[in-house]
Parts: sequence; structure tokens; C-alpha cells
Amino acid sequence: MPETGPGTDGEGLAPDGSADRARTGSADAPGAGGPATGTGPAAAGEAVATGTGPATADGAAPDGGVTGETSSPDAAPGGTGAGEADAGGARTDADGGGPGEADGGRGAVREEGGEGSAGGEAGGGAAGVSEAEAELAAQRELRERIERRKAERAEPIAAGTKLSGRAADLLAAVRAVESGRTPDVAFEDSPAPAAPPRRVAPPPAPPTRTPVAPAPPGPRAAAPETVAAVRTVLGRGGAPEALAVRVAGTLGDTAAERLREDPWLLLSVPGVRPEQADAFARALLGADCGPGDARRTDALVGWLLEQAALRGHTALDAPAVRAGLAERAVPDPAEAVRHAVAEGAVLVFHDEDDGDDADEEPGEDGDGAAPEAEGGTSPVLLGLDRYALAEESLADGLTRLARSGPEPRWAEAAGPPELVRAVAAQGLVVHTGGEAARAEPVALAGAARALGLRAAVAVHSENGRRRLGPEADAVTVAALLSGAAGPGRDEDGMLALDLLVVLDAPQLDVEAAAMLVESVPDGCRLVLSGDPYVLPSAGAGRVFGDLLAARVCPQVASRVPDAGPIGELVSGIGAGELSQVDAPGREVVIVPVRDAGEAVHRTVQLVADSVPRALGVPVEQTQVITVGHGGSAGTRALNAALKQRLNPGPGRFGGFDPGDRVAYARTPGRTVQGRVVSADAEGLHLDCEGQPERVVVPRDRVESAVRHGWALTAHQAAGMRWPAAVVVLPGDAAGGLSRAWVYTAFGRGERHLSVVHGVDQALARAVAGPAAPERVTRLRALLEAVPAAEEE
Repeated sequence: MPETGPGTDGEGLAPDGSADRARTGSADAPGAGGPATGTGPAAAGEAVATGTGPATADGAAPDGGVTGETSSPDAAPGGTGAGEADAGGARTDADGGGPGEADGGRGAVREEGGEGSAGGEAGGGAAGVSEAEAELAAQRELRERIERRKAERAEPIAAGTKLSGRAADLLAAVRAVESGRTPDVAFEDSPAPAAPPRRVAPPPAPPTRTPVAPAPPGPRAAAPETVAAVRTVLGRGGAPEALAVRVAGTLGDTAAERLREDPWLLLSVPGVRPEQADAFARALLGADCGPGDARRTDALVGWLLEQAALRGHTALDAPAVRAGLAERAVPDPAEAVRHAVAEGAVLVFHDEDDGDDADEEPGEDGDGAAPEAEGGTSPVLLGLDRYALAEESLADGLTRLARSGPEPRWAEAAGPPELVRAVAAQGLVVHTGGEAARAEPVALAGAARALGLRAAVAVHSENGRRRLGPEADAVTVAALLSGAAGPGRDEDGMLALDLLVVLDAPQLDVEAAAMLVESVPDGCRLVLSGDPYVLPSAGAGRVFGDLLAARVCPQVASRVPDAGPIGELVSGIGAGELSQVDAPGREVVIVPVRDAGEAVHRTVQLVADSVPRALGVPVEQTQVITVGHGGSAGTRALNAALKQRLNPGPGRFGGFDPGDRVAYARTPGRTVQGRVVSADAEGLHLDCEGQPERVVVPRDRVESAVRHGWALTAHQAAGMRWPAAVVVLPGDAAGGLSRAWVYTAFGRGERHLSVVHGVDQALARAVAGPAAPERVTRLRALLEAVPAAEEE
């Protein structure tokens, strides 16, 4: 990996010409303008490419140069100095930050000093209905259509399938009623309705767009009298009265009464922590509450599973839940879990590969107990119904598409041969590859349109849509689901398509993926394409990885490599190797730093002066990426320094000034970049990428939904690229690194990558270590269980 500054005439990265500059050339000809070879010691102040670690303090490469052999089986544990490292899970701040990136949890109680986001409530546009509002309204409408569509399926769900005990019977009965069928648990004499014939996508016709009614994002708006009553209860319990709107929206019209009876319901509001709920309960109940109160333990079980979802898990094994309860002074964690299961607060699952034991129902002795995993049996998993239903719906939809037979219309397609053959044979195809490989599924969509088929290309972000160019006619997944863009829907509410190509598929969380797959009609081909080495979605689940592992459909691996020194470097990282690459055009630069303060200083120099002057990349096309929001060189510290240099101002509106570069979270996990235009009594006016009209963020949402955007976390940056990227690795970020994090961050630069390097050998250890932290999900087991169930 060359270590060379982008400056000209032998100049390094530091514009002041001091010892900070990273000179180029060989050891005997410093400043000659060529890349450093890494074979000899550098002059004082020079930076030398190490490949497996940073340069030493005197500029010499450790161990005499790049060996590519330094590794460790495990990356260092822990987070950054503030405990906010991006560790590769799915912890999502409202701005879409990844695991360990959030500021103490989503939507932290700001009156208590937290700085997290409330998560996803977006401001409306100038026309009165924002894209976020339209998207959420369309999602609710779509879910209703999905339920009506499920009524057409033949077989009722048997009690106990994939679930156990009372929860299984309840889920089966609810699903049957919602689908228009008679519950076979209670009404066995009632005949099941006849199955209608399978529907296929209608013939080409002008699609109709589904009208989207305006609706508030997140919890529904509560009546003023409800908010007032909740505010009174919160005041009596010593909780911030500013929470009243969120509590009323979460708990509904009877929120005040429910909160008086069960103060721990406060934990259901995003951002509230157990110690805050405990203090509120003590103030309301006095001596009547204790650490073993069933109301408290039920709330804690749900809270633990919600926190796990923020780290990417859709379920947790029972011992992990019991351990979490024990840490919070629950006297009998096992009994607490049993009670939560019996009350239906959580669901219980067994791994599908457990043979006959997996079919045993928990609590057959009548106490609703969650069974223990004994020798030879699979672990018992606990999960929330929202993720359980999403994973089961997704598995069902993927299986439906995978069973689609050959389609003769594709025989004449002129697209990429392997993809064409796979799509012609089966309705579900997985395509893998890097940035350059994106052209293959896009070409497939073009070939489909040439045949007269209806095809659409969906991407994760507006940035990704822009990179494809107008000829691809791509839309974002959010706009496709909301009906704001794309082909529209047929009379059954399904996407009017014969082919749907989804790029950036690793960024699909389980709920978004379930909604997307349920919208794909029978007969339509679905191609999920993405890079398997990048960080997974900011939301819960590991959809793309689970689908790859289950191997239930054709998988086409692209042979098109990413070109240039950055492509070569990133490809090696994906294979677990951090090697030196030749960068004659200063495409890759390593800038060693000693501490976080120097890291911030060097980053500002690079963005504001060196990269624009030496490489011709404007400031607005350079993106800074770091491990987390907190810490001495996290996004907050870097954005503060960059604002002071690039757009100084008093922060007249919530810390923002006109011209500030911002990252706006319209919904959790989806970050849109923009620039502040103005501010007034209505809110903060933003000019956002891909939005023809200005976006207005209401005043009460600015603090939680908008951050400065010169520096982002890797999870926020996933699915996006810029002409130049500056990756900042301060010393306290070492514990937040993983191979997937490094791969994602280093791959965000199209023409240039600067690495502000202060983690010593931790970078090499992270690359050589596990690809990414594991996530506990059920999707793979559900997909793999389908063939086994058919054989039985």
C-alpha cells in the first residue's frame, strides 16, 4: 500500500511543508514524485506504506517493510473511547449509524443528557407530505394488501409450526383469522377454503400508481388530551414531560392509565433506559415495586430483545437473555423468562435441525416455561413477534419465488449469459460482486426491456442511483415501496413487473426485505445483487448472507474485478489480506498519526486543502468516514472541526447554519446527504440529494434526525461512494474494527483513498480476523427447513 501524499512537486499531504508531509519517491530520492516502495527507511517525517500496520514514529516501516503476514485470529474487543465503535452489527441511530455507532441507544432521552436519536421521524416537504410520510403510509397500506393476499393461500398454518406452546397456538389462530380462514385449533369441523389458482403478473399495460395518503411517520399522533394526561403522569414520576408526545404515540389513547398501572411500559419508548424506567416506577409505586416485579421483568425481556435488534439480531438465545436480566438485578432470571413467554411478551423458537426435539412444545407441563438446551439439543431462541413474522413472511416469499419454473421468454435475452440462464431457469437469483459487477444486473434489466418485459432496478440510496446514471432508470428501494417512483402496482397491489433487480442487497434489513418480496408477483423474476463482504444492513437481520448460506436458489458470482489500486487493495481485504499496492497516481495514501488530536488535524488538512489542491477533487466530493459517532475522533469531533474550517458560524438553528453539509435520517437506517438552505419557524430547510423539492425538518425533529455530514460512520456510508474518501482510524477505534468494516470504509473512494492511520497493528489484525461479528437470525434455518419439510 503506497504511502504518498497527493501534493505535487514532491510535496506531501501537509500544505505547510513541515515534517508532517508524506513524501514520495524511493529512499534515495525523496520527493521525486513517484510512489514510495516501502523497501527502505523514510526520511524524518516521511510516511512509509506498511501494508500490515502503520509506520513507526520515525517513519520507518515496522519489521523492515510490508510482509503481508502479520495477523491475529481475533480483533481487539471493545469499542472506541466512548463505547461507540462501529463493530459491524446493526445498532441503528436515527441517522442510520451502525452497531456501536449510536449515542447510547436510539433516541436517547435528551432531557437526561443523552444524544441519541429518536429514530426516523422525518419532516415533510414543501408540498406538505414528505417522502418519508408517503413511504410509511404506503407501507401500512401494503401490509394490508399482503394480509388480503395471504387469504388466497391453500393451507392454514398449523399450530406449533416453528413456534411452541401457547405462543404457537395464538400465532396460528391470529394468522388464520387475519387471512380470512377458520382457525383449525378451535374450529376443526370448519372446512378450509379452496385455494385459488396461482396468479401471474398481468400482461404489459399502463400501470396504475397506488394513491398514498398523508400520514405521520412513526407512532400515530395522539390527541391533545391524551398527551396532557401523559404529561401529568410523567411529572408525578419525575420523568421529562417532553416525552409525553412519544409516550402517547407509542402507548395509544389509554397511555396515561396504562403508565400508572405499569410504569415500566416507559421502556417501550425508544431511547429510555432501564435505570430511568426504574426511577420512574419507584416514584409512582414507592414500596410496591421491586427488582423482581413481573411488570419490570417482562419489560426488561422485551427491552433486551430490542437492544439486540439494534445490533442486528432478530432473536437471542435464552441464556443470553437470562444473563442480561441478571445484570439488571432480576432475582430469578429463569422465572422471568418463563413469565414473559407465558404472557406472550416474547416468542420461543427451536433450531430446525434439532430433529424430533425441535417439535416439542415449551411449557408442556403447563407453566409456559422456555425449555433449556440440554446436551445434544439446539439452543432455544427468544424473539419479538415483529421480527419473527417478518422472517417467516420473507422465507415464505423467497421460497415461492425460488419455486418458479423456467420462463421461455428469457431464451432470447441478450444480457450477461450466466445471469440470463439463471433467470430463465428460476424466479429467484443471487448475484455477487463488487462495484464494477453492478453493471451486469443493470445490463440484464436492459435486455429484459428490449424483449418488451417490464423491468426495474432498485438501489439502497440516492447516491447509488446517481452513480448508475439516468440510462439505468433506477429508483431507491424506499421510493419503490412507497409508490413515489417505479412501475406502480397492479390491481392486486403487486409491483407491475416481470423483473426486479435489487442492487446493494446486503443493506436490506429483514422487515424491508419482507415487504419487498411480498410485493413481487408470481411469475416475476427477482435478482438480489450485492457485495457479500460489505457491512450488513443497519437494521435487524442478515438477509443477503442468510440467503447465500441457505443455497436455495442459483448464485452467480461476477468475474469482473474492481479496477485500479483501490480495487486491488479492497479485493485483498475481502480475502483477509492487507497488502501493498502500487499507486502511481496517488490513489491510495497512508497518513500515520500519533493521537486523536493529530488525526483530526490531518483530516481537516486533507479535506480542505491537500486533496482539492493536488488531486482536483472538490471539498463537497470528499467524504470522511470514521468508526463511531463518539470518541475524540468520532463524527461529532470531526464534523465540529470541519465546520469550523469549511463553514464557520454560530449554529443559529440547533447548531446548524446555511451551507452546512448534513446527514438526514428520514427513517432509521436510511441516511440522505444534503445541505442546509435556511431555517424558520417551520423548521430546517434542506436541499437533499435526489429530492427535487426542499425538505423541511420540523424544529422538534432537528436534533434527532439531522447531523452534520462531512464525516459519517461506515454504516451510514454503506451503499454510497464519492470521488475521494478519507478514512480516519484513531487509536481508540481499534476495538471497533472488523474486516467488513475496513472493506466497506476503504471501498467508498472512487478515485482516491486517504487513510489517517493511528491504530498500529490493529488494522492488520482486523483484516486477518473474522469477516464480521455474527448475527443471530432465523432466516437461514427457515429457508433450509422447507425442502426437509417437503420430504417428510
